[in-house]
Amino acid sequence: MFRCLVHRILSELRKTGFTFSRSSATTSQCKENLSNKQQIKTFSVLSSKRYRRRNGMATFETLKFDNLALRCLPIDSEEENYVRQVPGACFSRVKPTPVESPVMVAYSTPAMELLDLGEDQLQRSEAVDFFSGNATLKGSETAAHCYCGHQFGHFSGQLGDGAAMYLGEVINKKGERWEIQLKGAGPTPYSRSADGRKVLRSTIREFLCSEAMHFLGIPTTRAGTCVTSESTVVRDIFYSGNPINEKCTLVLRIAPTFLRFGSFEIFKPMDGVTGRKGPSVGRSDILTQMLDYTVKTFYPQIWEVHGADKQTAYLEFFKEIIQRTARLVADWQCVGFCHGVLNTDNMSAVGVTIDYGPYGFMDAYDPGYICNGSDDGGRYAYDQQPEICKWNCLKLAEAIHMAVPLSVTTPALDSFMEVYDKHYLEKMRKKFGLIKRVDDMDKDLVANFLDTMHKTSADFTNTFRCLSDLPLPGCDEHEQKKAEVLQYILSQCSTIAELRKAVSKPRMDPRQFQMFVMILQSNPELLSQLGGAQRSVLQELQRIEKVKELQGVSEDNQRESNEKLWKDWLSVYCDRLRLEGEGEDCEAVNRQRVEVMDSTNPRFILRNYIAQNAITAAEMGDFSEVRRVLWLLENPFSKTSPLGERDVSSGQVSASADDDSVSASVADGEARVGNSASCALGVMDVAYDSKPPDWSRELRVT
Repeated sequence: MFRCLVHRILSELRKTGFTFSRSSATTSQCKENLSNKQQIKTFSVLSSKRYRRRNGMATFETLKFDNLALRCLPIDSEEENYVRQVPGACFSRVKPTPVESPVMVAYSTPAMELLDLGEDQLQRSEAVDFFSGNATLKGSETAAHCYCGHQFGHFSGQLGDGAAMYLGEVINKKGERWEIQLKGAGPTPYSRSADGRKVLRSTIREFLCSEAMHFLGIPTTRAGTCVTSESTVVRDIFYSGNPINEKCTLVLRIAPTFLRFGSFEIFKPMDGVTGRKGPSVGRSDILTQMLDYTVKTFYPQIWEVHGADKQTAYLEFFKEIIQRTARLVADWQCVGFCHGVLNTDNMSAVGVTIDYGPYGFMDAYDPGYICNGSDDGGRYAYDQQPEICKWNCLKLAEAIHMAVPLSVTTPALDSFMEVYDKHYLEKMRKKFGLIKRVDDMDKDLVANFLDTMHKTSADFTNTFRCLSDLPLPGCDEHEQKKAEVLQYILSQCSTIAELRKAVSKPRMDPRQFQMFVMILQSNPELLSQLGGAQRSVLQELQRIEKVKELQGVSEDNQRESNEKLWKDWLSVYCDRLRLEGEGEDCEAVNRQRVEVMDSTNPRFILRNYIAQNAITAAEMGDFSEVRRVLWLLENPFSKTSPLGERDVSSGQVSASADDDSVSASVADGEARVGNSASCALGVMDVAYDSKPPDWSRELRVT
């Protein structure tokens, strides 16, 4: 097909009189060739349009916009862009603020194909203008969405799109509806004291993780493009009083909708604790509009069956979002993903992962892992995510209570953990290669595996991944591979030096901790009344106890202990695997389970240090690492064994010349590594599917 297109182009060029010559050109020939080049460009664009139209693809000029949200939901009557409360509206019309000299950092071809846009369009010079906010696509209407939210458990009142802008909704050739949004496009009525901008660090993190999650098979918003510019904003990235100018950068986000739980909280009356209220208190008419729009558009099967009885339709919608959210958080837990800020304004109304800020994929397994450095109480720790998501569903029930009474919605919450547990165990069976169901034995196997990983501080991703190298008992090389897997797992466990370093730094301010200790010594009953601080105090006590435990433990002692723990677990695992092969062709069953495991346990995840490596290169003007990391994340289940050759996984990883001097501080979901004076970065070669380098432990995101 490509050859046919080339022949057609050449044929059309000959009709224009265009000739190819290897001789030097005269001035008149140059002018003629310039004219020919213009004809080529014109023909190329026209030819591209015809070619793509025949194949159902679109151009920037032919995107099919249908901005249903703005037709169905109320829009703010005030069109001037200034910070304010926005009552009685779901959107405010606002335009992106242009940036200077935009340049494409990277784009995701699979994400952009959701809009029927291919690489030929993304390579056009106009692409950076459209996706930097400097130009408007035909049919696009720009607006910012009004929503509220419970942040860290407390109602914050009006929040809204302070840095993001709705561009419209595109209907693709499959009839799918995709809302597109620019994040980092400048101030809106919801920007509060902020500037509405994002910088290279935060944007690269969101761009890469959105696509990483999709290719891991986890429901998520998508990221189409990442565009940076010469425009700058001031950021004090280390909170050191030394602000710097950073480049304004934007990401194109794609989703069925960006409505969230917080979208329905704009009707909340004054909160008794915070004294804040939603901007549209009591507007049940708008709530009904929002629910009708949401159910009709994104849950059409429910509307088709229950549309005549709206309360039932709304209840079925609520039940469905409970189930989607439960399955979503189970997916997160199974890949070691921690969202970091599970506020109600960061929970999607269609059950996808939304708003990537201080997220993190676990390295060494720790059920209490906190990826957000500002989450002092550990509210959004890894092991808290299921309960927090359930709590957020309760807040959604409260938000829609004017349409469906709480007495009707809250009983549905009982299904959350049931759905979560079922989906989690099903996913875990795949991770362990268990095709037959033996519920009690499987639950115990999973629990003991996680406990062993925790005790040995083993790498979550790599430990799971290597299990597919262990054949079923009775298959060839079972004992040899079992020994190899054991040694590999031991290499993924933390050393004593690493453990000591990990627990050496206090998680609480020492003075604050001492104050709490003094209070608790005099009145232990107060512990239960400390709220979020209770978890912090307990964690600090556990950390101090861990420091004591590690004193006097040698590396040899630690390895012996780890080896015994993993030998014991592998023995139990092999017993369970024997059930898989009973009465079956051992080799055939093993091939089947390996295929399932290697398509469930990723080889590549977006660890913080990998994202940081891409960021560091990009900040120096080299975007190739962002694109290469994106390619790896698009192929997370590479078949090459972690015990085998390290092919394309080797990456240039930024590291401090002296790891002890590395410090990290981040704002607004933006990670950076460096020291107080400068970031003296060296380069070392580290495989992106290997145990992370020591310096990565210093990265903090907040």
